[in-house]
This record gives sequence, structure tokens and C-alpha cells, in this order.
Amino acid sequence: MAGALFSPLHLPSGAVLPNRIAKAAMEENLAAAGQVPDRKLIDLYLRWAAGGTGLLITGNVMVHAEALTGPGGVVLDDAAPLAPFVAWAKAGKSAGGKIWMQINHPGRQIASDMPGVVWGPSDVGVDLGRLSSRFGKPVAMTADQIEATVKRFAVTARRAEEAGFDGVEIHAAHGYLLSQFLSPLVNKRTDRWGGSLENRARMLLDVVRAVRSVVSPSFAVAVKLNSADFQRGGFDADDARQVIEWLAPLGVDLVELSGGSYESPAMAGRPADARTAAREAYFLELAKDLLTTSPLPLMLTGGITRRETAEAVLDSGVHVVGMATALSVTPDLPNRWVEGREADRQMRPVAWSNKALASAAGMAMVRRQLRRIARGNAPKPGTRPAVALLADHRHQRNALRSYRAWLPTAQGTR
Repeated sequence: MAGALFSPLHLPSGAVLPNRIAKAAMEENLAAAGQVPDRKLIDLYLRWAAGGTGLLITGNVMVHAEALTGPGGVVLDDAAPLAPFVAWAKAGKSAGGKIWMQINHPGRQIASDMPGVVWGPSDVGVDLGRLSSRFGKPVAMTADQIEATVKRFAVTARRAEEAGFDGVEIHAAHGYLLSQFLSPLVNKRTDRWGGSLENRARMLLDVVRAVRSVVSPSFAVAVKLNSADFQRGGFDADDARQVIEWLAPLGVDLVELSGGSYESPAMAGRPADARTAAREAYFLELAKDLLTTSPLPLMLTGGITRRETAEAVLDSGVHVVGMATALSVTPDLPNRWVEGREADRQMRPVAWSNKALASAAGMAMVRRQLRRIARGNAPKPGTRPAVALLADHRHQRNALRSYRAWLPTAQGTR
């Protein structure tokens, strides 16, 4: 498959990706006042676009102004001004690649100091042992709240297309709301949204149908799905295989495979499953299982940093290689690969024994690089994890102050 990495990919909707390399979503937490993108996000995506990546997937954009994964999160609902998003989309496409907006609702994974709502399929809170109090206590969603949330996803997707984005990726992984509904450990409902896998998948499938019904046929619709939750008794590879089969006839273009949640942060490179213990492409073995039956193109994300690894992933039958941390350190990595070069630096590893804290530090280190790139500076991947975590805490504190001031004024218009 020589050269496949830089060959185009034709998706079921007719959309064409110029190459097989995608920047997977990273939570930038760089929203300006009013929870909209500004110059920082635009400059960050101009840099990535110029680096040769065929597809840029944004950090998660919130569908509900009262439910954010972090205080610096971007919100696109029916009341948000569209002009900042038009500029963001234009930046992402400035070098000929595509840009998709990842759309998301955090459900129960909301910090306890955040205003707004903490919802879940059930009232089962995030279990992080002594750190559990860092998250709010969820309340079980009503049928009306579920149906309203489905509509919110559709509104965000429609407005993303209006702004010039080429597609959306519906986030149903990493323990966020749609992933919570899929998990038998979190979803304890006894109504039509709980119990069997068919019922637990209902909300995700309804969201996909609602989104596809309000966007153009050529607008890409993707889903990010856990290959497994890495928790005993949780959502597993057999469940993922069945959900992919249900997604296929609904107009989905691509499924991105990842894994884990805040409780078991496999997506941070610390999976509990021995089959995924490889230093790079740590979800590849599970992806290989799903490739044998998947009727949809698959994208694999998780730990890929070298061209040799990326090509091995494509040789396995995966259609798109997703990278996140590697592009926060080396935003022009795809262009380097074309020139026969590799990254000349790597992110400092986090060797802390507490998985939850290590995951938080890892994300803080990534966000530190994104803030540097957005300011026009070079990444500094050798930063110590504790330093990055403290700097991220200060940034989040300032963002929280801004969000708390904005939300009451926004609630009256939404």
C-alpha cells in the first residue's frame, strides 16, 4: 500500500479527503468571551492546515450552553453568532484540506465547580475514588430532556454546515453523554433508553438520524465510538461491532475508534486491556477485530507518532489515521513525512501512578502546547507535567470566571 497515506479517500456521502491523515479532536479550551472561537483558535487551525493534514477535526463543540466539558469550551447552538465559526471553518480549509466539527454533550462528566446542569442516563456519578468529588452529581434525564438534547445536536450540525464546515463528528466515546447511554455500567434506566444494547444505543442512533435529516447529503457525518470502555462489564468490542452495523444505513461516513473514559482513561495511553499495551497505535488490535465486519470506513486514533506506524495502521485495513498529541508537538508532521523526515521531539511522558491525575496532566500538557501554537510560539513539549497542570489550572480558573459571568445572560436567549 505504498503511498496510501497520501492518497485521497472517497466517503459514502461523496465527500473526498485529500489524504488519510486526520488531526483528531483535542479539547483546546480556547473559547473567547461568549464561548465562541476567536483569533487564537483561528491561528491554531491555520497552522495545522498548513502542516499537510487532510482532515482537521475540531475539539468538541458543545451543543448545550449549560453543559460544558470545561469552562473554555466553544458553544454552537441556535443563539450563537455564526461569524466566528465562519472564520474558523475558513482557517481549517485554508490549505485545501477538510474540517469537521466535533459536536458533544458531556452528560455527567462536568466538574463540580461548573454552573449549569449535570445530566446522565441515570444518577450514577463518576467514580474516581477520592477524586470523585471533582465531578458534579448527575440527575437522570427525563424523556423531554433526552429528546431536546437530540434536537440540540441537529441544530449544531445544521449551523456548522451554514458556517462552512465540511462535516461533523458526533462524539459517542470517552464517557461523554452518548457514551454514557451506551454503557451498562452508567445507564441503569428501565425505559426505552435502557436495558438492552438496542435501547442503550437509541439516543445515539436518534442523534445521527436527526443530524442527517438537517444537513446536505454531501455533508459528512461521522461518529466517534469507543472500541471498548476498558471497564469490566462495560461497553465492549462486540457492542461496538453491533452499533457500527446499526449506524451503517443511517448515512454515516466514518467511525473513529478510540476507547476509555475519565474512569478508565485508555485514550490517554494508559489502557487496562493487555491487548492494547503497545506504545503506539494502542487501539489497533481491537480495531483489527472490528475491521473484519465493519460496513463503514474506520479511523484509528491513539498514540501514533511515526510514519512507519501510520502506514502499518493503514496496511491493517484502517482507512484514516488519526493523530492528536503528535500534532500538538509537531503541527507540520504530515509535511515532514512527505519530505522523509520525522518529528524531532516528543511530549515528555507522565509516569504518575494515579491514572486519573496522570490523564489530567497529560491533557494539560497538550493544551499548553496548543496555547503556545495559538500565540505564534513553538511548542515546548519538555515541560514538566506538574508545571503544565498548574498552568492549566490558572487558565481554567480564568475561563471559569468568564463563563460564570456569561451564562446567566445567555440563558435568557436560549
